[in-house]
Amino acid sequence: MKPRYLLLLATFHTFTAASAHAQSFAGEYSDKNLLGGKAVFQMSIAGSGSNMQVSFDAVYNDGHGAAPEAEGSGKVTSKGTVEFKFEDSFKNAGTGTITRTGDGVIVSLTMTRVADSRCLPFYGQNMRLKRVKK
Repeated sequence: MKPRYLLLLATFHTFTAASAHAQSFAGEYSDKNLLGGKAVFQMSIAGSGSNMQVSFDAVYNDGHGAAPEAEGSGKVTSKGTVEFKFEDSFKNAGTGTITRTGDGVIVSLTMTRVADSRCLPFYGQNMRLKRVKK
């Protein structure tokens, strides 16, 4: 093959792989037993190519305390994970990583700015979220 065809083929393969990664993350996920069954965490992931939009919310089952809603954007990395930044409705901010699992995703959130500490119990490491069936 000529070099320009190899470059075109490599570019197409890279775009197709990035698009496939984005599609495999897209969907709705939740953990209805967060904090030992005291709370619910829900996440929505959408995107095209390697660009991803992430939104999530969390609430205590009995309605007490803060109930943050957050959104952010990120990218699918070469490792096959999504890395994103977010800000919530209480002005807290952070970064996150999403990794695929068999029936969902594992989400890790790290705070970079804490404006309201009542939200912190919802922002953990290695949170397992299952895909919500529609």
